[in-house]
Amino acid sequence: MAQPLLMRLHEKFPDLAIDVMAPAWSAPLLGRMSEVRRIIDNPLGHGEFNLAARWRLGRALRAEAYDTAIVLPNSWKSALPPFFAGIPRRIGYTGEARQGLLNCRHSLDANELPQLAERYAQLAELPGAPPHRVLPLPHLSSSAEQQRAARNSLGLPVDALPTVFCPGAEYGPAKRWPSRHFAVLAQRLAKNGQPVWLVGSHKDRTLGAEIAQLAQGAALNLCGRTSLEQAIDLIAGATLVVSNDSGLMHVAAALNRPLLALYGSSSPTFTPPLSLHAKIVSLNADCSPCFKRVCPLGHFKCLENLTPETVLTKIDA
Repeated sequence: MAQPLLMRLHEKFPDLAIDVMAPAWSAPLLGRMSEVRRIIDNPLGHGEFNLAARWRLGRALRAEAYDTAIVLPNSWKSALPPFFAGIPRRIGYTGEARQGLLNCRHSLDANELPQLAERYAQLAELPGAPPHRVLPLPHLSSSAEQQRAARNSLGLPVDALPTVFCPGAEYGPAKRWPSRHFAVLAQRLAKNGQPVWLVGSHKDRTLGAEIAQLAQGAALNLCGRTSLEQAIDLIAGATLVVSNDSGLMHVAAALNRPLLALYGSSSPTFTPPLSLHAKIVSLNADCSPCFKRVCPLGHFKCLENLTPETVLTKIDA
């Protein structure tokens, strides 16, 4: 979601050097973005305050003599390290009493900028400037050599043309298409000789095993068996990706793969897949998007009623 901002900055300033401070898990993604010069590990966990650690982080950044810092999270604590680093220009959205920490503040017009990626990219412009309406599309690199290496390391056929399912969603079960639906879809595709690979993190291992069992051999469970870099390279070689609204959905979009993005409790208006080869599949239920981790009404109709037949029709189309 932040890459269009990085791309826009390079459009405006071609010789700009951009370093990104982010959690260690995201380094494989950032490493596939040509706009990023260097990745700085942010050791602080989500929601962790730890003022002393933020001060030390800021002091370490001071030695780099950065000209500008752009703070993407809206929290007060996220603006502390650039302040402690003494970075002259500190950019971000007004929020959580950050007036003293940010000295170049934007005011968010949510109606003008409905997409999260648009909101981030707007930080490349001057406060109050009209939005740059041509949003750059994210792009992750994945070479043929990297794709072969990923398959070889996992014992997968190098010449296979798989459909990749991304059945997980870190946010919660209200964003996950039911396992039995994924299994039925895998069986339908297998009848046409289409191999199906399930890709996800170690947290999706049990979910992947359930789908593989229900699919009765029609799906290969790779959830939890890959690194993030390997997952990127497996998705890059897919003929089609079917995914919940998740991080891997955005990876598939940034790899420009044909993609069906399944939406239930979340909003394709806010976080759509940024790709010309992506199609959104949603029932647009009256109760969605609710943005809840678990269905507050207990029926989960937004994804339960999204049948495998509906998705298969989208694939055929």
